[in-house]
Formats: sequence, C-alpha cells, structure tokens
Amino acid sequence: MQCPAKYVVVTPARNEAAFIELTLQSMVAQKIRPLKWVIVSDGSTDDTDKIVRQYASQHDWIELVLMPERRERHFAGKVYAFNAGYERVKSIDFDCIASLDADLSFDENYFSFLLDRLSENNRLGLVGTPFKEGEEMYDYHFVSIEHVSGACQLFRRECFEEVGGYLPIRGGGIDHVAVLTARMKGWQTRTFTEKTTQHHRPQGSALRRNILRARLHTGELDYALGGHPLWEAFRSVYQMTKKPRLIGGLMILAGYFWSMITRKQRPVSPEIIAFRRNEQMRRLRDFLTNRMTFSRTAAMN
Repeated sequence: MQCPAKYVVVTPARNEAAFIELTLQSMVAQKIRPLKWVIVSDGSTDDTDKIVRQYASQHDWIELVLMPERRERHFAGKVYAFNAGYERVKSIDFDCIASLDADLSFDENYFSFLLDRLSENNRLGLVGTPFKEGEEMYDYHFVSIEHVSGACQLFRRECFEEVGGYLPIRGGGIDHVAVLTARMKGWQTRTFTEKTTQHHRPQGSALRRNILRARLHTGELDYALGGHPLWEAFRSVYQMTKKPRLIGGLMILAGYFWSMITRKQRPVSPEIIAFRRNEQMRRLRDFLTNRMTFSRTAAMN
C-alpha cells in the first residue's frame, strides 16, 4: 500500500440510537478519517436515522443509506445491509475497507494504528483489536489472536475482494467465516491487543436473557461452522469452569452434538470445514505439547 490513509468504512445499524452517537463521535475524532463512511440503517424504527443525519449534515464524508424495515431478524440481514453500503464505496480508489459496528467507541488513533499495522506487513489481509464490555475482555483461550472480532474488521482491499465479502449466514458466524476464508486464501489475519474498543451493547443481548440458551446456540454455531468434535469437547470442558459452572459447558456440548446427530445443514464449504479443523487440531497439539513440557519441567524442579 502506498497510502495507508485511503480507507472506507461501512456500518450496518439497526435501532442503535442508544449507542451510535458514541461511534459517530469516535470516528469524527479520528486523526486519519476515511474517504467515505457509509452508515446503512437497516430498517431502524428508533432515532438512529435522525442522529446520523445530524452528523452527515456536518461532515460530507458521512453518508446515510436507508433500507426498508424488515420483520424477520437474522444475521444475514447484517450482510445485506453491509452490501448496500459497499455499493456506495466500491468505485472509490481506496486501499482498505472496514466493517464497523454501530455500538463501539475508541480513541482518536484507532484507525491510524490499524492502518500502520497493515502497512508494515504486505501479507496481512485483515486486522482488528479486542473489545471490552465494561471491564471484561474478549476471551482468547479458545480463539487465537489470528481471529479478528467482527466488531471492527479492517481488510486490505485485495484480501476483501479475494474473500468475496461476507457470506449471508442466517444463523451467525459471518465474521468468523470471513477470517477463515482470508487465511485459507493465504492471507495473514491478526488481532493486535495493544488497543481495544469499548463495546456498549452486550454480545448476543437477546440470547443472554437466557444464558443457557446462549450456550446451546454457541454449540450449534460451532457445528455449523465445521468445528472439530475433539476441539469442541476441550472447549466445553474449559467452559465448565466459567459461570454458569458445569452446565454452561454441557449446553455447548449438547448444542454441538445435537446438531451433529440431526445432521443440521452447514452453510460453509467443505474446504472451509477442512481448513478450520486442521487449524484447530494444530492449535490443540501445540497446547497439549506445551502443557506436557511445562509439567515435566515443573516435576524436574
């Protein structure tokens, strides 16, 4: 990339009036602003559109795109909204494109930091940072720093085009599939922990009203995206140590194996499944090898 400042941003937003002004304020304060930021209101019925219009009237690089209200809620809707925004920027001469959630806040150097990371390594195709909810950080025990959270994903343009954008999966995992596809095509992906964003709407807030149902959904999604059974067993055991203890991990396991028994359809290709499983087994071998080495060293001492 010759000019790391040339980037565009697309934000799908649905009824984000409670949080979107925090994101708007963060973007306006950026030391390196995007060429264009398209906010796609996905049938919002609250004051989201009004708030965005106020900022768009003051900043010509902010654009509001309206989509019709839809009754049905599913994760694929975010992709349809993103694609509507992408149509507004794809003819622009940009180097990078970001998918940014409408409920984040971050410091004034956030995008300059990510752009610098891309400029330092031509093989990096997708970068991001962890996010916090309150003081709680994203859990990386079973998600390596090669995974990039969907809250903010910044793609090199060539990587985004090779990946083919986001796959509209109704059940979720859209961001995860994009990261896997990027690596499968030879790009490096990386989360840089030196910076964080603040995530103001709790993840899966609708599901969290019933935390056990949320854990069940996690297992179902892991199966849908091709997770290896052995990996899932280890993940479930780890989850048993977190609240709700024991039952949370069992629900993840139940969601995964019930999906396996009933042969639920997987929305990803066999190539993605094979690639993901190979990665998981490599990481599991590395983890177990390191634990065994540590145990032997401790015993000798």
